[in-house]
Amino acid sequence: MALFHWRRRDRSQAVTVQTASRSWGAGLPQGAGERELYRALRQNVPIIDASLYKLRRLLGDFHVTCRDSRAQEGLEEFLDTVQVNGAGAGAGEFLGIYFEELLTYGTAVGEMVLRGGKIGALYNAGLDQLDLEEDGPLGVKVWVREQGGRRECPFPKLLLVSALNPEAGKPWGTSVLRGLPFVSGVLLQIYETLGVNWQRLGNVKFAVTCKPDGFGGTPAGERAQQVAREWKKAMDSREPCDFIAVGDVSIRAIGADNQILDSQVPVRQMLEQIVAKLGVPPFLLGLSWSSTERMSSQQADMLTSELDAYRRVLTPVVRKICDTWLALEGYEPGCQVEWEEITMQDEVDHANARYLTARARKLEQELEAEKGE
Repeated sequence: MALFHWRRRDRSQAVTVQTASRSWGAGLPQGAGERELYRALRQNVPIIDASLYKLRRLLGDFHVTCRDSRAQEGLEEFLDTVQVNGAGAGAGEFLGIYFEELLTYGTAVGEMVLRGGKIGALYNAGLDQLDLEEDGPLGVKVWVREQGGRRECPFPKLLLVSALNPEAGKPWGTSVLRGLPFVSGVLLQIYETLGVNWQRLGNVKFAVTCKPDGFGGTPAGERAQQVAREWKKAMDSREPCDFIAVGDVSIRAIGADNQILDSQVPVRQMLEQIVAKLGVPPFLLGLSWSSTERMSSQQADMLTSELDAYRRVLTPVVRKICDTWLALEGYEPGCQVEWEEITMQDEVDHANARYLTARARKLEQELEAEKGE
């Protein structure tokens, strides 16, 4: 049985893009150093890592409806039970990892692994082992790095490639973390300084000044060494002990007259930049910046629009997986992907809104009936 037996329009006859440059190597893709930088941001700045996980959880689930009713049950079972990578299962697991890679690096690559002529597993490919190369102005080639060189993937129809917010004329996407390395560096520098200051406050250093009384034949250097030995003995003792010295001795803590800089304002400014870039409401990340911890309707609408935009990027991926499964199973390709409704407000608010809408509709009907009489 042929893998793809339905007829489609031959895409090789597409018109030539007139405004595309002939030098396809002009724009280089994201390098390993940049990806390592984004990984370091997630590892060292917890709020960035938490934001990406929150977006993954808020993305929601999807439901697929195919044209052929006979294939509906089998397609749903496939999406729920398909193997994902080495230890996962379900298309939702694959899409979650795919979405997380898309947010972190701006580009995500997946693969439909065949087994016995059918889709046996879904695999999330690591970008560190791949090279993405422009295949003309309307295509992307995927190369696998190997010892001694690289090889091109022989079955591009089984690959899934997505780009988030790509620049004009480039197939590679843009990470949502772009622009945050400088802000995160300042934030980490503030935290490191705070840690050093508190470490010094916990391990106080003292300045001991001894002024001889002018009597006795003990030289000043020997007197200073005696004071230093007695002071060290008193400080190293596990039990409370006295420090006794002859003469005018002054003891003060080093740095006691200095004040620790207030870090609340600069830290909040840096966190505001991070939150604004990632688009997650502050209270979902444990930040209490307002008197209320509820999300306003404006914030809910903005977050909903962000998630809808991400869903539009992922919908073609789900559709391609389903169409490939239908074709390999002998059904006509074609399906509709429907995402579950995003609910950011309380259920009570939704119930009140539905009640008011129904009441307004009833009043309108009564007014129309009175006008008809």
